[in-house]
Amino acid sequence: MRSKAESSRIRQKFWTTFGQYMRPIPSADGLKVNWLNYKTGHRKLFFRMDADRSGAFIGIVMAMKDRALQALYFEQFEILKTALHTQLGEEWCWETHYSLGPGQQVHTIYRRQAELNIYRESDWP
Repeated sequence: MRSKAESSRIRQKFWTTFGQYMRPIPSADGLKVNWLNYKTGHRKLFFRMDADRSGAFIGIVMAMKDRALQALYFEQFEILKTALHTQLGEEWCWETHYSLGPGQQVHTIYRRQAELNIYRESDWP
C-alpha cells in the first residue's frame, strides 16, 4: 500500500511525463497547445483527461447549467459523430446525463481504458 505522499508523487510524475509527451503535438491549426489545460473557447465545454489505478479517461464534457444548451451542444457533436470516429480511428461512448457526482449531470463523449493503471509506469506514454 502506498502512502498519500507517494501516490501524489507518482500522479505528479505521470502528468509531467504525459505533458512532455504531448508537447510536440500541435493543434489543428499547427500551433503550440497545452493539451492538459486545453482552451475550447466555449464556457463549460471541456476536454478532460483523468487516470488512476482503475483506468484512464479522455472525453469531451459539456457541463452547461442550462440543460437546453447542453443538449444543443451534444446534438451538434452528434452531427459530427462519423467524422469524429473516423478522425480518431475508434468509436467513443456518447452519454447524456453522465454523473460526475451528486448534482453534477453532464453530457459527455469519452473513451475509458480500464486496463491502464497510473501506478504502473509500463502503462505510461
